[in-house]
Amino acid sequence: MDIHDKDASHDHSSISIQAEVVVIIVPFPCQSHLNQLLHLSCLISSSYNIPVHYATASIHLRQAKHRFNNKTHLQNSQVHFHEFPTPDFVSPSPTPNPSTKFPTHLQPSFESSIQLRQPMAALLQSISAMARKVIVIHDVLMAYAVQDIANVPNVESYAFSPTSPFSSFFDGWQMKGKPSLEKPLPKGLPSIEGCFSTEILHLIALQIDFLKFTTGYIYNSCRSVEGTYIDLIANDQFNRNKLIWSIGPLNLGADYERRNSNTPKDKCLEWLDKQAPKSVLYVSFGTTTTMTDEEIKELAMGLEQSKQKFIWVFREADKGDIFTGEVTKENLPEGFEERVKEVGMVVRDWAPQVEILGHPSTGGFMSHCGWNSCFESITMGVPIAAWPMHSDQPKNAFLVTDILKVGLLIKTWEQRDEIVTSSTIAKAVQKLIASKEGEEIRKRAEELGASTRQAVEEGGVSRMELDSFIAHITSSYLSCFLYGEASIIGVLHFLVQTEREGKNSPDALAKNRVEELEQLVI
Repeated sequence: MDIHDKDASHDHSSISIQAEVVVIIVPFPCQSHLNQLLHLSCLISSSYNIPVHYATASIHLRQAKHRFNNKTHLQNSQVHFHEFPTPDFVSPSPTPNPSTKFPTHLQPSFESSIQLRQPMAALLQSISAMARKVIVIHDVLMAYAVQDIANVPNVESYAFSPTSPFSSFFDGWQMKGKPSLEKPLPKGLPSIEGCFSTEILHLIALQIDFLKFTTGYIYNSCRSVEGTYIDLIANDQFNRNKLIWSIGPLNLGADYERRNSNTPKDKCLEWLDKQAPKSVLYVSFGTTTTMTDEEIKELAMGLEQSKQKFIWVFREADKGDIFTGEVTKENLPEGFEERVKEVGMVVRDWAPQVEILGHPSTGGFMSHCGWNSCFESITMGVPIAAWPMHSDQPKNAFLVTDILKVGLLIKTWEQRDEIVTSSTIAKAVQKLIASKEGEEIRKRAEELGASTRQAVEEGGVSRMELDSFIAHITSSYLSCFLYGEASIIGVLHFLVQTEREGKNSPDALAKNRVEELEQLVI
């Protein structure tokens, strides 16, 4: 595959031959993953004046830029974009599956990321020749694609986790067979059963061998929210000698900047301007959720019965390629939109979520509890009505409702196979928006939101961690050089022994990796 630079002004000649440090960002092809790492790209480029390169398949680069909620920040950041030819993959429409909510229709798109290894290696070689030090920040699910960092002497890599430290730790703990913990297990922690498809677990397993080459991990979270669980991750045996940074929230400021600009307002924001403070429920289930007709009907009836104001983002889940094929218009109960037109608004297009959550009229968020949505809501001080669907979402919902106590559950994970009735939905909405209990939840959410926003200000804990990360990657020497050649050989011997002992999957890929490592030791 060839590598194409997206913007003529952002070619390799913009990197001085004496460049000290260059950062390459490698996202996974899924909306929340693409978005978080594009925010990080802009942040590093604009705040620290470090050349940043964002590299992915052309169709997913187009998606990331098309949906980015702060175009001005993107234009001013001087991020260099590299589009790889999009590997061939089928892009079927989502279909409701009563047995699982996991978006299996996206699996071909997910697996296409494996084919980016060769163009990624070529990009590494090209940029590494023009910089003293190259820092690769890759999604944890792109470790296989960037594995050739091990062959480039002036490259260091860091894995970015787009999920919460809480879910990352406990999902991993359950996958490893629930080994003993030093601290008590949170009472009522959801099981991992039903969270992931077999295919995505195989893709996750493929990354593990290559995560050993990373120097550390970066999380879009902050210690004021998840300090306990960040420490659990840091102390985990798998992460021994790994550095951990928690630098979120990454997207703070977009809502305020856009609201105060001359850019025409989105129609849903104009509608919110006419509503009372904290009176509107925002309803959105992200980009990967597909509901059955019965679930849609019950949700519509529940919102209507609650008699509370709402904005409902009602759109089809993403395809692997969001720009091809017809978008299916989901059907609402007959006459619903006409009956609720005075109290509710149905949005069938892409909605400016951060701005909606940051609007004074928004008083709650009914959410699938993807981490991107959870952390945006936490940051804006908006309480959550949690309705988890798959993946890390059950753990995120538990964190929000049982640990942080800034939300309430509509449906527990143990009830995942049951239909939520309209009466259950109506009661939950009324409790969150129009009850004393809801006011108390909202107060805690607002307090947590204030501390979360403060975390990225000058002197805030996340800002200091990001400063620490930048100081680390711009230090005079690559970390591996500090330990000397003997220690590097020792690490390689350890990796070979780990493979031989069968601690990773004994497939052909793992066997090939043993041979590669043995050659490096020799």
